[in-house]
Amino acid sequence: MDNRKENNFKSLFLTGIAGIVVGAILIFLLGPFSSERDLVSTAKNDSEGKFTAKVSADEGEGDPTIKEAVNKSMDTVVSVVKYEGGSMWEGTEPQKAGSGSGVIYKKEGNKAYVATNHHVIAGASQIEISLGNEKKLPAKLLGSDPLLDLAVLEVNGEEINDVIELGKSEKLEPGETAIAIGNPLGFLHGTITAGVISAPDRVMPVDIDQDGSIDWQSEVVQTDASINPGNSGGALINIQGELIGINSSKIAQEAVEGIGFAIPVDVAMPILKDLEEYGEVMRPYIGIVPISLADIPSQYYSETLNLPAGVENGVVIKEVVSTSPAGRAGLNEYDVITKLDDTEVKTAGELRKYLYTEKEVGDEVTVTFYRDGKEETATLNLVEDWSQSN
Repeated sequence: MDNRKENNFKSLFLTGIAGIVVGAILIFLLGPFSSERDLVSTAKNDSEGKFTAKVSADEGEGDPTIKEAVNKSMDTVVSVVKYEGGSMWEGTEPQKAGSGSGVIYKKEGNKAYVATNHHVIAGASQIEISLGNEKKLPAKLLGSDPLLDLAVLEVNGEEINDVIELGKSEKLEPGETAIAIGNPLGFLHGTITAGVISAPDRVMPVDIDQDGSIDWQSEVVQTDASINPGNSGGALINIQGELIGINSSKIAQEAVEGIGFAIPVDVAMPILKDLEEYGEVMRPYIGIVPISLADIPSQYYSETLNLPAGVENGVVIKEVVSTSPAGRAGLNEYDVITKLDDTEVKTAGELRKYLYTEKEVGDEVTVTFYRDGKEETATLNLVEDWSQSN
C-alpha cells in the first residue's frame, strides 16, 4: 500500500471514529429530553381498530391550574367582622365579637350581595366586610337561616368589581380538586388551602338548638382541604375557579384531621335567593313539635304511646298548634308519624328534610301515624310560617 492510500485510509478511519464519538456525546446529552418526551403519550384508535401510541410533549398544557383558579376567584372572597353591643344612650361603642368569611355571589345595580354563614353574624349589632384591597364596607343583613347556616349581606356595589362564577355541585366526584379560600383565625385574609373532594354528597346530623336532639340532616360536600375557624362562609371552588360550596364547618376532634365540610352551591342558591328577597326561607309548616321516637325511653313505647310490636322508628308529636295544618287535620299529642306520603320518616330530621326539599307552601301531604295502637292517615294542606316548629 503506497503512502497516499495509507493516508486516505487513516483519514477515513479517524473521521469515522470522530463521528462515533460525537454521536455518543449527542445521545448522552439529548437522551434525557427524548426520554421525558417519550413518557408523555396518548393512545389513539387507528383505521384498523388497533390502539397505537401518539407521542405528545404538550400533553396537559392548557389545563387549568390551582394558581389560575385562585387568581380568578380570590377577589370575590371577603372577611366578615361581627360587632355586638353599643348604645347611643349609654355612650358605648360596638365591640368586635367575631369574624369569618364571605363570598360575593351577585351584583345588581349599585348593590352587591355576599353569602356567609348564619353563625358568623348571629347576634350582630353591626357587620362589616373587608375586601382584598383592605377597603372596609358596612354591610346590611338581609336575612339568615340557622337550619342551613346561611346568611345574605348587602353592600355598596360601587366598590365591588368581581363576582364569583357559580359552578354545579350535583356532578362533583370524589378525587376532584377542591380549593378553600377564606379568613382563618380572623386575620389571615386570603388564605388558600387545596385538596380533593372526599365525598360529594355526605349527610351530617345537625343539632341546631344544642338540646341533644337531631334537628336536621344536612347535605354537605366533604373535602380534605383544610378549613379552620374563620374560614366559615368562605368559598370552596373547583379547578375552574367556580363556586361549588360555602365552607361551613370542620370536625375538630383530637386525632381527626383533613375533614372539612361545605354547603353545596346547588343547595345554597335557592336559600340565598329566599333570604335576599324575603329575609327568610319560605318553608312548608305543619305546626307540630316533633321528637324522634329513638330519643324516647323504650318503656313508653307500649305504655304511653301504645305502639304495636315492631314499630321502633318514627316521630312523636310533643305539641300541636291548634290553628296549624296538623291541628286542623286532627293530629294530637302522642301520635307517632311513620310516613309522609309514601316516604318513611324515622327521625324528626328526616321529617323536616322531606317537607323542606320535597314540598312547597300550598301542597298537600298525606301523614301516616299510629294512635292507640292503630295506623291512621290524615291529609294536611301546607302553609308558610317562620316558626321553627314543624
